[in-house]
Amino acid sequence: MKIVGFGLTSISGERKEGNGEKLTLNQNIEIMGISKEKVPISSEEVLNLKFLFSIKYSGDLGKVEIGGSVLIIPDKDESKEFQKAIKEKSIPEKAKPILFNFIMTKCNIKALSLEDDLNLPYHVALPKLTINKDKID
Repeated sequence: MKIVGFGLTSISGERKEGNGEKLTLNQNIEIMGISKEKVPISSEEVLNLKFLFSIKYSGDLGKVEIGGSVLIIPDKDESKEFQKAIKEKSIPEKAKPILFNFIMTKCNIKALSLEDDLNLPYHVALPKLTINKDKID
């Protein structure tokens, strides 16, 4: 499978007061649809996978949602699996790790920026510098 395109269709973020509950996050990627398309970049048929990446904070503190699409060209040996997947409006299990990791790589960057702008807690731990006290002269 080749990933030949990526685009965002919606970006939204919202912060509310929250209710003081212990903070938990729910991160999800929902497949909104998959369809065949003809595009000028390829003579082969391209599949357009529409998705919604979301992060929801407990206690109604806020949410971040990013919608978009990924254009893919399945390999010949994957064609039957993808044809079946189109009918079921899903993606083959073998392709999920590759596609979901790609979507997360793209969307996590945007989500971190939105979380920073809205003063929401980051959904991933950022690296931190620490001082090793044993090596201080």
